[in-house]
Amino acid sequence: MSKTSGSVSETANPFELPLNDEAFFEAVDLQRKIEAILFASAEPIGTSELSERLRAAKRDVEAAMDVLVEHYAKRGVVLRKIAERWAFRTADDLKHVLHREAVEQKRLSRAALETLAIIAFHQPVTRAEIEEIRGVSTSKGTLDVLMETGWVRMRGRRRTPGRPVTYGTTTEFLDHFGLESIRDLPGLDELKGSGLLDSAIPASFKVPVPDDNAELSEDEDPLDEDDLFALSESEEEGGATESKANKGDALK
Repeated sequence: MSKTSGSVSETANPFELPLNDEAFFEAVDLQRKIEAILFASAEPIGTSELSERLRAAKRDVEAAMDVLVEHYAKRGVVLRKIAERWAFRTADDLKHVLHREAVEQKRLSRAALETLAIIAFHQPVTRAEIEEIRGVSTSKGTLDVLMETGWVRMRGRRRTPGRPVTYGTTTEFLDHFGLESIRDLPGLDELKGSGLLDSAIPASFKVPVPDDNAELSEDEDPLDEDDLFALSESEEEGGATESKANKGDALK
């Protein structure tokens, strides 16, 4: 950090406050306000939202975020960027000390994990397209479980006969798996290196480039209230017994 005016010497601590430096005082004040907002927020917050809320220039907010990221880098909580938004999270090496406070998670079935992976890499994707890639039918309960976790959402409807629902991942998916963006998912070389892919796969085999753009694609229509009501009604009348059984299968 540069030297301050007067007799105040250079300091390595970005949170020391030379009171005779008005610009530095304002910068630290902005950092404190950002800290307070992020700690109190239940959801990640974007730089633009912080700038608007604090009536501060976006570049000043970005500079403050850089200081805070460095400050918390070796603390028990770290400041993490998630899908262009910011949130405080427990440091990765300390997650084990919270195991007693953590909610016990049920393991997803292989079918649910395969479906989640297909949605992540191929979104927007319909149920029929998921089944074509997997080579087997996908129960509605599997998709219900993934949506209940908050990792998968209904995006819209494909502009094809029958107008099937399209699915995509959510910000909660990125947050849970520690991804800054969907493009941080492993590529072909990484999958080979981890042993998840056979080294003798066909030369023509390619891993799709994932894209979770919130805007609907050219072949998608938005979901409206009538669609959501019809979907909800069909779920209730389409057989609650089958849904329960399928959900059980998805969590086995």
